[in-house]
Amino acid sequence: MISIEGLKVEFGVKPLFQEASFVVNDRDRIALVGKNGAGKSTLLKILCGKQRPTAGTVAVPTDTTIGYLPQVMNLQDETSVREEAQKAFASIADLKARVDRLERQMSERTDYESDDYMQLVERYTTEHERYLMMGAENREAELERTLTGLGFLRTDFTRPTSEFSGGWRMRIELAKILLQKPDVLLLDEPTNHLDIESIQWLEQFLATSASAVVLVSHDRAFINNVTNRTLEISCGRIVDYRVKYDEYVTLRKERREQQLRAYENQQKEMAEMKAFIERFRYKATKAVQVQQKVKQLEKMVPIEVDEVDNSALHLKFPPCLRSGDYPVICDELRKAYNHVVFDHVNLTIKRGEKVAFVGKNGEGKSTLVKCIMGEIPYDGSLKVGHNVQIGYFAQNQAQLLDESLTVFQTIDNVARGEVRLRINDILGAFMFGGENSDKKVKVLSGGERSRLAMIRLLLEPVNLLILDEPTNHLDMQSKDVLKEAIRAFDGTAIIVSHDREFLDGLVTKVYEFGDGRVREHLGGIYDFLRTKAPHSSPLASTIDACLNGAPKPKPKEAPSGAVGEASSPRTGGGASSYAEHKEQQKRIARAEKAVKASEQKIEQLENRLKELDELLMVPENASDMVLVNEYTQTKMTMDEEVERWEHLSEELETLTN
Repeated sequence: MISIEGLKVEFGVKPLFQEASFVVNDRDRIALVGKNGAGKSTLLKILCGKQRPTAGTVAVPTDTTIGYLPQVMNLQDETSVREEAQKAFASIADLKARVDRLERQMSERTDYESDDYMQLVERYTTEHERYLMMGAENREAELERTLTGLGFLRTDFTRPTSEFSGGWRMRIELAKILLQKPDVLLLDEPTNHLDIESIQWLEQFLATSASAVVLVSHDRAFINNVTNRTLEISCGRIVDYRVKYDEYVTLRKERREQQLRAYENQQKEMAEMKAFIERFRYKATKAVQVQQKVKQLEKMVPIEVDEVDNSALHLKFPPCLRSGDYPVICDELRKAYNHVVFDHVNLTIKRGEKVAFVGKNGEGKSTLVKCIMGEIPYDGSLKVGHNVQIGYFAQNQAQLLDESLTVFQTIDNVARGEVRLRINDILGAFMFGGENSDKKVKVLSGGERSRLAMIRLLLEPVNLLILDEPTNHLDMQSKDVLKEAIRAFDGTAIIVSHDREFLDGLVTKVYEFGDGRVREHLGGIYDFLRTKAPHSSPLASTIDACLNGAPKPKPKEAPSGAVGEASSPRTGGGASSYAEHKEQQKRIARAEKAVKASEQKIEQLENRLKELDELLMVPENASDMVLVNEYTQTKMTMDEEVERWEHLSEELETLTN
């Protein structure tokens, strides 16, 4: 689909990468990985034609469409959400106009037997089939499904886009790209502005999409669930691993060990050559051998070793005073602006607990954090316990740094004891290695400042950590360092995050924000997600896949319930409710089986269409009516099956919901 040959990109003396060659095939799901600054975003821009390489070729077939979502884009504010999303159908509208024009021409003519009329009919048939293939008849339904999947309410559709934050407007742009159904999707950090539910919806969408996908993401669970191939940019090269990310990590470790052994052997060989040259440089009897060694040494290409994985670095929070038994207690807490953000919030966080605040954006997670910090007024009772010393990482924390200091000075000012000897290692783990540690804070980007503020917090003595989206600007290695530090932290932690992999194994309780309520769920993040999706649904399968095949945990004895609210009435039903539940599970299983069978049939039909396409591309087969008729019949059958699959999928969704 896209062929890359001998690609080279350089901005300074050293190229970002060179001699890069690979192919993006139909249905590929590719994760593009590498350290920050390695050239991942640059490569995406080259693939979509927005940037030219220094050398090499990028071959894209003329009929291949590409959808590109950058990290930052210019957003429009003049329309409603629905009107902005409908711009995705501009090409469909043009196609519809062509179909209507051809239909009028056919109705106006009477020379039905002429070759010219037959060509007109053929053009109309081709264009009309393309129109139907693009799902044009169902575009409004698709638009609504996509917008709601990305977190918009139906009441939001008529609101002006100017009323939404930058993150929500980025969701509109993502919706437009998905609705265009391009042949290749290029996504640069698509989950940055999504909550957990929207991320899971996007995973399901990409899993069933016919598009090839190339994405950059630091959300490990997301790329593991979506991708089946990993392209790594390392040491100026692009290495192709045809496996998922977790398998790539294992293979990369083995590859690096091989590189180290080869590097050590080469260094030993070079040292021996240099010693020989120095020893016999001035002996006439050894002149020939010396010259041979010099030539061999000059021809040697130094073996490069992949960047060191700093995730093995261990950080530990400095000791702090012991807090009271209950660092945070909320009693009938309420917060309202023009509307009620949350009400009747009753929660108690015990010393040593690590809890997660999750929910859609705008449901009050950061608002409750600000209430705990005393930054905004509220109604009801909120008590911060005895001897509580809070370490707070806000989304705007980077703005509080002293801009006159360097990166190293910022950390050196808070480091104490032995940690001061490891400042450079710590900075390296958070992508401030080498000369970057001498940069002034005032020249850092927003993401770099956030990382620096996080390091600073890690070195301060606190017993209550409150972290609001701490992983937004961290790569995977940095997140691993932070996660291990929090796991080893003796105090209490409240973490607002949409990153499932980061929360997994870290928190033991989840507070869900939604509909003006805060509900408590015991267990980890995947225990919580199972309560949100029935075990038999496709979403549950995705959640299980995140656990790498781990056995499902046993149900809790006490069901999750709303804090300060009565338990769900479903927890007490008798034999009849059990029988109803079993019958419902059977209906869901039957629906899932039908959907799967339909998907298999569609795949078989698609494969046959590809075979027929290839056969018809051969000149001598172009007029073979048997092949042409089979192609037409197969295409019609596939269209009918796709329509049946959509109907079955809607039925399954209704059952699971």
